[in-house]
Amino acid sequence: MSEERYTVISADCHAGADLLDYRPYLESRHHDAFDAWAATYVNPYEDLLADTADRNWNSDRRVAELEADGIVAEVVFPNTIPPFFPSASLMAPAPTREEFEQRWAGLRAHNRWLADFCAAAPGRRAGVFQILLNDVDRAVEEIHRSVEAGLTGGLMLPGTPPGSGLPELHSSTYDPIWAACAGLGVPVNHHAGSASPPLGEEPAARAVFMVETTWFSHRALWHLAFGGAFRRHPELRLVLTEQGSGWIPGVLDMLDYYHGRLVAAARRTTVPDTAESKFGAGLADAMGKGPSEVWRDNCFVGASFMRPHEAALRDRIGLDKIMWGSDYPHDEGTYPYSREGLRIAYAGLPREEIAAMVGGNAARVYGFDLERLGRIAARVGPTVAELDEPLKEAPADATSPVFATGGSVRVW
Repeated sequence: MSEERYTVISADCHAGADLLDYRPYLESRHHDAFDAWAATYVNPYEDLLADTADRNWNSDRRVAELEADGIVAEVVFPNTIPPFFPSASLMAPAPTREEFEQRWAGLRAHNRWLADFCAAAPGRRAGVFQILLNDVDRAVEEIHRSVEAGLTGGLMLPGTPPGSGLPELHSSTYDPIWAACAGLGVPVNHHAGSASPPLGEEPAARAVFMVETTWFSHRALWHLAFGGAFRRHPELRLVLTEQGSGWIPGVLDMLDYYHGRLVAAARRTTVPDTAESKFGAGLADAMGKGPSEVWRDNCFVGASFMRPHEAALRDRIGLDKIMWGSDYPHDEGTYPYSREGLRIAYAGLPREEIAAMVGGNAARVYGFDLERLGRIAARVGPTVAELDEPLKEAPADATSPVFATGGSVRVW
């Protein structure tokens, strides 16, 4: 943080290439198949067909708009359609055996494109690389290749929703993936939307998706914790992004309760075996630490467009865990009103606490150079006085839920 301005790093932004621009990043053996696929593909996303779609890949425009919004660096999650995918990869279902080779080639093309995109703004983008869970050995190879290519944002962990056909995330099948990320010092990121099962296109299905999607994303926390991933790989870091943060204290209390209850039942020797003793068998040895300790030592939250009731829970969540995000360029993001969004969440809080949540924590997790970024923030960052002023009225054309009334009732 410069003397009078905050260094703001968005821990939740999205980018991707325009469809045909992925072709040079594909292995040549896939070019003919890509040409045939691209010739008939119809993009289902209005925002990727609009005049503003180039925010996803136009590096100069992106830097200018983020700076105008007070942001000097970003963690870059995927957004556009990679080769051979039916939809944006973030929410695409796991590929079938027949689809795997082409989908895998498409994701690797995105990772290569992303490395070049991040290199176009040195020190200002931490690119999150993608894998598929169908082939763990090839996933580990891609983790190493992506880190060597300069992608510092870590792994984008796909979900294993019901019906995916994949082992659950608590399975030791994925240990080589956790080991690779822990050994390379890059986080495992799990973004909202990537773990939800398909629900159809009826109005009710879309409403149910909105209610449930963050819950399905939260599952990665208890799967990895109960599965013992953090005991076997104590340097592993998990980041849960764009799935709220107000749910964390209550869920940790609940996980601690079940952990304590099941472990106690399994250790009880004065009464005959019970159903709960069987459920808890081996859990203590597999996990090592309890859920709250796992959160304290290994986990972080990409708390996109944080709300006031979430900021009030910052001590229970962990002040050193919270990383604010703008969700640029999505219309639910705070652009171009990120300063106003920050004021809603943080006005009146201690200056050092704001500095941690808007940039310091993300710099530590993703390896940004705060001193270097601070020189840019001295020019474009929001001022300390500005963020200290409560926002009295939301911008009339703002579309982010941070400006919506009633957000504090959200359960998850």
